[in-house]
Amino acid sequence: MGATVFFGCTFVAFGPAFSLFLLTVAGDPLRIIILVAGAFFWLVSLLLASLIWFISVQLSDREDSRLQYGLLVFGAAVSVLLQEAFRFAYFKLLKKADEGLATLSEDGQSPISLKQMAYVSGLSFGIISGVFSVINILADSIGPGIVGIHGDSPYYFITSAFLTMAVVFLHTFWGVIFFDACERRRYWSLALVVASHLITSGLTFLNPWYQASLVPIYIITISMGVWAFFTAGGSLHNVLACLSCKQEEENRVMVYSALQVPVED
Repeated sequence: MGATVFFGCTFVAFGPAFSLFLLTVAGDPLRIIILVAGAFFWLVSLLLASLIWFISVQLSDREDSRLQYGLLVFGAAVSVLLQEAFRFAYFKLLKKADEGLATLSEDGQSPISLKQMAYVSGLSFGIISGVFSVINILADSIGPGIVGIHGDSPYYFITSAFLTMAVVFLHTFWGVIFFDACERRRYWSLALVVASHLITSGLTFLNPWYQASLVPIYIITISMGVWAFFTAGGSLHNVLACLSCKQEEENRVMVYSALQVPVED
């Protein structure tokens, strides 16, 4: 039973991300480099946030449970802000790298577009964030023990898996929206990305009341997905064409004035 829960939750949490990696990233060495570098940036932000939270706990009264809970919320908010700050720093780094690649290219164009870099960097933030958020839970799912034996919710593991999947998607969508907002200097878009990230992080404190946390998070995920889709250049027409599995025929113009009828003998 423990192995079943482990593999089931692992596939739920990281199955979509692994599929995206295989289909869109694994075949391009440059995208793999961007993915690994993005994960490093996220790890540095986590390290700084953990350091700030650890120092604040050490300087506070550990016997005060309400204060410790407040520091936990404070640490989560600091972590979100640092993640977005490092996302911006990564955007600046990729922007410089893109200019360098364009200079070295024979045709003067970068081999990868900014939107592609935004997608890969967002996916890297999502994957590494998901790994660190659910790895201990997956380790506990192997056993021994039974979830809910003391009256707790038996849906702890599967809910954590679906929450991780949502976080992976959210970081991917946030990356696309964030990079586009930085490129076009749309500060209201940046503010909405940061605000939605803070709200998503805050909703997790409602657990184990999973209905109150998971449903709003998935509403935010779908909303951000639609926004990222149109930001990346998608349209309703493309969606309908994809669903209908039809390809538009190219309009071709043939000139018959130069054609001549062969002379009959």
